[in-house]
Amino acid sequence: MKHPWASLAVLLATASAPAMAQDGLRLNEAGYLEARGVNWLVFSNWYDGLFADSKISGVELIQQGVRTATNGDVRLSATPGQWDPIGALVSRTVDPETGAITAVLEYADHGFRYTIVATPRGEVVTLEVVLDQPLPAALVGQAGLNLEFLPSAYVRRSFMADGAAGLFPLHPAGEMVAGGPRNAASGRDFGPGAEPLPFATGGTVVLAPEDPARRVTVTAETGDLALFDGRNQAQNGWFVLRSLIPGGRTGSVVRWTLAAHSVPDWVRPAVIGHSQIGYAPQQPKVAVIEMDRNAAPAVEARLIRIGADGAEDARLVAPAEPWGAYLRYDYRTFDFSTVQDPGLYVIEAGGTRTAPFRIAGDALAGTWRPTSDVFLPVQMDHMFVNEAYRVWHGDPHRDDARQAPLNHEHIDLYRQGPTTDTRFEPGEHIPGLAVGGWLDAGDFDQRTQTQYAAIRSLVSVWEAYRPARDQTLIDQSRRRVELHVPDGEADILQQVEHGTLQLVAQFDAVGHAIHGIVEPDVAQYTHLGDAGSKTDGLIYDPALAPGEQADGRSGDPDDRWVFTSRSSALNYGSIAALAAASRVLKDFRDPLAAKSLAIAERIWAEEQGREPATFRHGNTTGGPLEVERFTAAVELLLATGKPIYAEGVAAGWADLEDPSGGVLRTALQALPLMPADYRAQVEATARRWAARSVEIAAANPYGVPIGTGGWAGSGQVIDYGLTAHALHAAFPEIVDGQALLRAVDFIHGNHPGSDVSLVSGVGTVSKEVAYGSNRADFSFIAGGVVPGVLIIKPDFPENKEDWPFLWGENEYVVNLGPSYIELMHAAEAFNAARAD
Repeated sequence: MKHPWASLAVLLATASAPAMAQDGLRLNEAGYLEARGVNWLVFSNWYDGLFADSKISGVELIQQGVRTATNGDVRLSATPGQWDPIGALVSRTVDPETGAITAVLEYADHGFRYTIVATPRGEVVTLEVVLDQPLPAALVGQAGLNLEFLPSAYVRRSFMADGAAGLFPLHPAGEMVAGGPRNAASGRDFGPGAEPLPFATGGTVVLAPEDPARRVTVTAETGDLALFDGRNQAQNGWFVLRSLIPGGRTGSVVRWTLAAHSVPDWVRPAVIGHSQIGYAPQQPKVAVIEMDRNAAPAVEARLIRIGADGAEDARLVAPAEPWGAYLRYDYRTFDFSTVQDPGLYVIEAGGTRTAPFRIAGDALAGTWRPTSDVFLPVQMDHMFVNEAYRVWHGDPHRDDARQAPLNHEHIDLYRQGPTTDTRFEPGEHIPGLAVGGWLDAGDFDQRTQTQYAAIRSLVSVWEAYRPARDQTLIDQSRRRVELHVPDGEADILQQVEHGTLQLVAQFDAVGHAIHGIVEPDVAQYTHLGDAGSKTDGLIYDPALAPGEQADGRSGDPDDRWVFTSRSSALNYGSIAALAAASRVLKDFRDPLAAKSLAIAERIWAEEQGREPATFRHGNTTGGPLEVERFTAAVELLLATGKPIYAEGVAAGWADLEDPSGGVLRTALQALPLMPADYRAQVEATARRWAARSVEIAAANPYGVPIGTGGWAGSGQVIDYGLTAHALHAAFPEIVDGQALLRAVDFIHGNHPGSDVSLVSGVGTVSKEVAYGSNRADFSFIAGGVVPGVLIIKPDFPENKEDWPFLWGENEYVVNLGPSYIELMHAAEAFNAARAD
């Protein structure tokens, strides 16, 4: 039946037009429904399959500048997890006359196709599920229309269900019902299945009635709404509003009215993008002011120097220069490069005041130290890691690793082919792998591509800058790490050693590079907290019963899996890192250096003598073959000086199509050992890069590449900055190197959406909530670099500071740490050269 409360809610929503959205919702040119302070995106984004449900899909709400709702779609459970099924998008159409947006989706495995229609009606949206055929009987009681609401936007707030008030729980404490099969997506590998009960039901649910910036009224015109807490199943769950789809019916089977409140005359506060670490006196200093398009057009910017007594001195006052429109905002710039006096400063513009930052000769100095001192040690696998009173993790994965099963597609883009390409049977323990390497990211796998990228960056830092910093005790024999305890050895070299030990172990164990070592199931993959508690550390013995332990072995098959299908690209990438490592480990760890180089030369010869192994899957089987092969040739040439590798460099360069980024930097490394014609070819490529860089710098107000994919672009920006610096060093007449400093500014706060430094613990205001191993605590790991600003299509820049679980915005990846260290050393050197 239609609820009387529902009718009243619709009437109130319609009657309060000025408070809801002054001019009503309209379809804008970007293809979503828009009113002042309220945007409804309807399948502007859809699940891309890369890492399953990333909470960017379906019907979404941006309210007063914050994305608070997502995943409005038909789902097959009340609180679906990351790997639960989701409908495939068949089509999306927009009616420019009515503003209606229609999406057709299907669950092909169930023979179930459905249509979702969102239609603006003044200040509200009607959202319908339309069926041409009745719901399949097997899905009755399972399929329902869901809309998920961000917990951090609603905790400490209330709700009303048919007028009855309640409070959103700060921590999940809802009722669960045990029974049925355990859902793998729940992250548990023990106990029965358990599903949540709703903590509120009714025909109309009002979220945050007391908060005009977050108030949303949802009315079910038939049936009931049920409100669930998805965090009972997984820490990254959201609050879910849901109506079941009735069986035996066609046409409009579920119909909601959505009314998101708009604060009258709301204007988003200005964001003053600037570097949270500050600036060297002589470097360019340009703040980017991001403005709501409803804001006043004229903006005065003020640079204020703060005295020791708190006195404020306006050192520069000037109109902010219009830059133009980008994404959904208007942009202005404030150039204060002329101010070079050292001191403490803030910027004021558009009613916003920044946190303090420095202008100082050493403003950029040492910013990389938290990455070296904290982040990299915390990420060390196969080591007990301690920081003063805190144990970051025990010695994990001493039971590594079991051969992955054949023809198996696994989580996190791992896949085993039809053969093992090793002497081991599926499920058999492969000895020798429980050593070295880093935990890949916020999760606990070891991805070989990440390992060798990190090693090569660390080698580059050492060879160019020789940072002898020693603040970490690393004892490989005792598998022990103590933060903030010097041990007499350079930390960078010890980290190179740690990564190299893992790569060498792979070749010793199976004769070639592996894809990586990863958790055997979702329950382990979703583990949060101490990596040392993830497995029992004992080698699995199928002769023992579950829970039984004997003679250092265990009946629990919790050992990580190793994926071993041979890939020539991975082999080349790994031996490139081993050749590089051999150069800096010489006279530090001579036996390891010699062994690394011997392996690299042997594998090069083997790969050159046979057809390449081209097994590929996801992002775990190496980069493009021609790039990895060229990189290996360069690193071997630098390590040995042998003509055979110079020939490999020349041949490899000819195979590359207009290289850029990291591979171009690799090409520059070989210049001193290659003939003049090679230099001429690289110079021509540098000129093309420089031309593209001009276009990049003009494409947005920040002057760096900003990607629009599902993983935000800090890595791309760092790569751009490092390439600019390397090209400037080689061809200063072609590339001026300024892009390096623009990249530094971007990473530390001069970017869209906010002014937060994307390096935790670096800068006045930095990422304090991130997707690391401690993300369940809404915390951070100092020195970790997050992906950064994600562009929610079509035009919304987002990096959430109150919700760590969005991996595309907030997940640390270990190789970005060394890249950041390299970036900051390059920036210091660049500024020092300009100051001379």
